Amino acid sequence: MIKGTPEIAAALALEIKDRYRVTIIEEPNHGLVMVKVRESAQKSLFYLGEVLVTECKVQIEGKIGIGILKGDEPERAYDLAVIDAAYEAQLQEITAWSTILSSEADRIAREQKVVDAAVLRTKVNFETMDTDGEEMRK
Repeated sequence: MIKGTPEIAAALALEIKDRYRVTIIEEPNHGLVMVKVRESAQKSLFYLGEVLVTECKVQIEGKIGIGILKGDEPERAYDLAVIDAAYEAQLQEITAWSTILSSEADRIAREQKVVDAAVLRTKVNFETMDTDGEEMRK
C-alpha cells in the first residue's frame, strides 16, 4: 500500500469510512525514525541518519490500525491506518480488495523491473581488469 498509488488507498479507506465509525486515536503527526543499515564488508550495523515519517492511529470495531510512511503525507497516513484497522477487524469489505491489491502489486512489480533493468545497464564489473595483456584479479 505504501508503494501503491494514493488513490487506491483513498478509495479503500473511503469505503470503510462510509460504513463504519472510525475513531481517531492519534491524529496524523510527524516524527523522525533512525535508519539502520548493515555495512556489507564487515556486516556491522550503523545508523545512516533520520527520516521524516507521518503516522496515524485509528480504531474501528474495537481494533486499532496504524498508518506510517516516510515523508509528509497526513491524509495517506490516515487512509493507511483505516485500511490496517479494517484488516485487524476482519471487516467483510477486505475480501473484495484482494483483486484490487493484487493488480496494484503486479503494476508495482512491473515498474520495479524497469528500474532494475535501467540500474543493471549501468553496472560496472570490477572482477577483472586487463592491464598490458595481463589479467589482474581483485
